[in-house]
Amino acid sequence: MAEQFTSLLNQLERDLPEGLVVDAAWLEERGIASNLRAYYVKAGWLEQPVRSVYKRPRGTLSWQQVVISLQTLLLRSPFYVGGRTALELQGFAHYLSQETKTIHIYGPEKPPTWLDKLKLPQRFVYHNSATLFRNDPTTKGLGSLAWSITDGTGRDLTRFQGDSLTSLVWGQWDWPLTLSQPERAYLEMLDELPRHESFHQADMIMQSAANFSPRRLRKLLVDCDSVKVKRLFFLFADRHRHAWLKRLDKDAIDLGKGKRMLVPGGRLDPVYLITVPEDLDAVS
Repeated sequence: MAEQFTSLLNQLERDLPEGLVVDAAWLEERGIASNLRAYYVKAGWLEQPVRSVYKRPRGTLSWQQVVISLQTLLLRSPFYVGGRTALELQGFAHYLSQETKTIHIYGPEKPPTWLDKLKLPQRFVYHNSATLFRNDPTTKGLGSLAWSITDGTGRDLTRFQGDSLTSLVWGQWDWPLTLSQPERAYLEMLDELPRHESFHQADMIMQSAANFSPRRLRKLLVDCDSVKVKRLFFLFADRHRHAWLKRLDKDAIDLGKGKRMLVPGGRLDPVYLITVPEDLDAVS
């Protein structure tokens, strides 16, 4: 019994890196039952941030550690960081107002319920990744990236959906944080207009988007199922006329038919038939 106890504890120290979190099911799969988990917590070998969630007792928990845990250890459903959060992490924070308090995560299924119970300064907002793009990267196997905690290896994310996802190295252990490329993140942000994002900030991001990839944009816009998002994209793109705009074939992109009402009482853009704030021309 003592040998089994020692073996399980050694396995836990090997499989659960300091700073990451796992749930009860993850521990059960490794033979660590509820009574043993309770003993580990009492002995100080594990901490329990909230019920059914465990971590090794070192440092405070950050939202990045939680997301990386979902992406590398808890692979039941793949998640990635997108929208405004992904833009902030890739150098666009200067154009976005307010401190990062909302973490936008995308995946084909809802994240575990304990995510909302963690006492973090930020809150998580989940988006169904299958609703915006018909060829979502998660359907191509994002969950099978199989990042190895022990030897620090994983598949190249640029092979997924025309490299619309990428990863950032985060933390002292150089963990990979999977997130949307700026082009994808911008379209995800546009999907939140006008209720949760502003026209002004969308315009400011487009103003700074001189380095967007036309190849990546072309694939994303063809795959995008939202007429609203595609019309908004070209509305802002036409305002700033970056060099890559000439390389996008609008005829190959379905912009739908009919008018789209976004802002009651706004003005109708004559080209893309979408209502925008009356003072949009004053936004710069």
